[in-house]
Amino acid sequence: MHVLFVHQNFPAQFGHIAAHLVKQHGHRCTFVSEKPSGHVGGIERIQYSVTGGARASTHFCSRTFENQIWHSAAVMDALKNRPDIQPDLIVGHTGFLSTVFLRELYDVPQINYFEFFYRTQNSDIDFRSDLPQCGQEERIRARIRNAALLLDLDNCDAGYSPTVWQRNQLPKEFHTKVQPIFDGIDTSFWKPVDVVSRTIAGLNIPADMKVVTYVSRGMESIRGFDIFMKVAKRLCDMRSDVVFIVVGEDRIAYGGDARFTNGKTFKQWVLERDDYDLNRIRFTGRIAPTDLVRLFSLSDLHLFLTAPFVLSWSLFDALACGATVLASSTGPVMELVNHEQNGLLTDFFDVDSWVEAAAAVLDEPQAFAHLGAAGVETVRRQFSMDVCLPKLLDMYARTLM
Repeated sequence: MHVLFVHQNFPAQFGHIAAHLVKQHGHRCTFVSEKPSGHVGGIERIQYSVTGGARASTHFCSRTFENQIWHSAAVMDALKNRPDIQPDLIVGHTGFLSTVFLRELYDVPQINYFEFFYRTQNSDIDFRSDLPQCGQEERIRARIRNAALLLDLDNCDAGYSPTVWQRNQLPKEFHTKVQPIFDGIDTSFWKPVDVVSRTIAGLNIPADMKVVTYVSRGMESIRGFDIFMKVAKRLCDMRSDVVFIVVGEDRIAYGGDARFTNGKTFKQWVLERDDYDLNRIRFTGRIAPTDLVRLFSLSDLHLFLTAPFVLSWSLFDALACGATVLASSTGPVMELVNHEQNGLLTDFFDVDSWVEAAAAVLDEPQAFAHLGAAGVETVRRQFSMDVCLPKLLDMYARTLM
């Protein structure tokens, strides 16, 4: 079998399954992305190059769609130059591009990965009611951002989303066409480890200090960075035996905050609004996965906040490494974390509740250690590669029938 994977990035969500198909089943896998052409672990990588995109004169509603069309056309052009590529199955991520063009190039089944359907109510768009709200223009644009996704929902032979919550954001008429199948966590890597040295990513963590962790691609309101900082400040004021390790970059990953931060990053905007003990709230930037495994294993408490949005891999990784997790009781989180069973949940906006729950864990970490152990089992039994990859293989096989 020859599977053609299509994604703007590499390896992204398809890395595990592509490697598995090549190494365990001897199948051929080709991956089209913006990364340079070559061979990686038995997977051929073909680069596509975008030669145009939305302009200043493009209507604000259609700029995302315009860019997606340019990406989609570039993928098709790259494959036209490779007539030897004749896949049996196409698996594409609907985000930066659509695979609808490829229906004209290959008469083979298509499976699409649907990560997020934008809505303007009960969604990430209106969730942060405590911050300046999106304007009408932004709400309209959010609706139009679904255009390529709707094309692929109609065009694909089958689809999947990583969680039930994410699948359920899609229009109901497509729910039977799209399965909830998670990408899969490599639990041979993301697992509890013994931490001998308390120097992680260049930070020396004193042995007498308890460790609270927060991880996010960017410091943004959608991931509750400002709420986390309020909680961290309160806990720093209450006790001297805790250090906060913040992993992630000072950048926009998902967007939205720039509308009210006056040219500053959201992190800068937050830090300017209060006094924080930055000797005990330490920012590491992006760190190596091996360091993150050690940090999660050392963590006495991991805080995770999100608006109703895509669930971060970092939450799965923290649970897999045995961290005691205190998370926001938002829809996507509650699919993974069950209160007082494999973690703790509290209201996203209730700083007092966050502080109270965190203080209880820090007072007696061992009293909550069973939650970390249960988190490891949750990931292993429901979200590991050993569980998820067979589900993906089964979907591939049924789609090819």
